[in-house]
Amino acid sequence: MGAIHLSDENFKKEVLESKIPCLVDFWAEWCGPCRRVAPVVEEIADEFQGRFKVAKLNVDEGSKTASAYGVMSIPTLMFFKDGKVVEQVVGAVAKQELVAKIEELLG
Repeated sequence: MGAIHLSDENFKKEVLESKIPCLVDFWAEWCGPCRRVAPVVEEIADEFQGRFKVAKLNVDEGSKTASAYGVMSIPTLMFFKDGKVVEQVVGAVAKQELVAKIEELLG
């Protein structure tokens, strides 16, 4: 299944109204570190499927949403719970760090 592809149009429905916590990867095609973190994001999407939603927003296509959340550098990974940002990581990080944050949010 993998990560859900977001747009300005579906962000509210997929993330803000999600019944389960969500990780959003703000990225772009031209961003090297984004390409390095992409396989990790996809692995996490598969591992936590049904318990934790994982989604990706290309900042070039979803610029309204990216600027609404103050995304200045990418990759920016934001964790949402009950429609609110509860955690944020900027830059390419290790999978273990992301998994630890997800497990913390899942309790």
